[in-house]
Amino acid sequence: MTVSIGRVGIWAPSFAWSTPDALTPDALEAVAELDELGFGALWLGASTPDLVLPGALLAATSRMTIATAIVNVWAAEADELAASFHRVDAAHPGRLLLGLGASHAPVVAALGRTYTQPLKHLEAYFDGLDAAPRPVPGASRVLAALRPKALELAARRTAGAHPYLVTPDHTRAARETLGDGPLLVPEQKVVLEPDRTEARRLARRNVSYYLALPNYVRNLQLMGFTGDDLTGEGSERLLDALYAFGVEQIVARVAEHHAAGADHVAVQVISADTDVRTRVGRPSRPQWRSLAAALL
Repeated sequence: MTVSIGRVGIWAPSFAWSTPDALTPDALEAVAELDELGFGALWLGASTPDLVLPGALLAATSRMTIATAIVNVWAAEADELAASFHRVDAAHPGRLLLGLGASHAPVVAALGRTYTQPLKHLEAYFDGLDAAPRPVPGASRVLAALRPKALELAARRTAGAHPYLVTPDHTRAARETLGDGPLLVPEQKVVLEPDRTEARRLARRNVSYYLALPNYVRNLQLMGFTGDDLTGEGSERLLDALYAFGVEQIVARVAEHHAAGADHVAVQVISADTDVRTRVGRPSRPQWRSLAAALL
């Protein structure tokens, strides 16, 4: 069964939704409202393999898909993840989309694992999902993919690709690599802060985290960005390429991704309430309402 995600969704980090023990009351209200607003999917950044958070958010909603973005394939064995998937999917059939990825060397090292041959590891992981006592169907999984070989793997072994920290030009190239058929779901960062100076400060604070992760830096280099763009908190050119500022620019940027071949755009609000560096945040409810009015 193909998972339905619509044309536009919301991307939000997992840490914004819960305490160590449970969903916050605000999170329960927020995800119910997000469902009512009409977004096709909620993408959960840095999802854990137990899939407890996606299950809880599905239980608090009635319609939209919850997608993991991503589950780090170095963090759990494939048969364990398959069991988690089927536990959640049995309670909420057809509404869980399993996003997977190879993550980054520093993150994998923190798990006590050695980050070697990530594409080979991903291929073996998909073999494990297929061989599990209850396999995870290819139509129920997507791959966080940036460069051509990973995109080709996504097309062969999953429903499609979920590129992160990319531009419409990357979306266009990714569609050419994927061909017709596979899902293409780029993430797009947006800032709704009305003060221009503060908006750009928030974008710089956010991008600095990603400029310390080698896979993103290498992909940005392939996209044409140079050393001057990719040091510290990034150049003005980099910010303008990766972030959309204000409702008018956000609407135009989402349309650019669609015109370039995206099936669905996962929109991530960057605000003062959430900081990926400190892993502190909360749901961006007022901003989501503005985006729903403009995009849906």
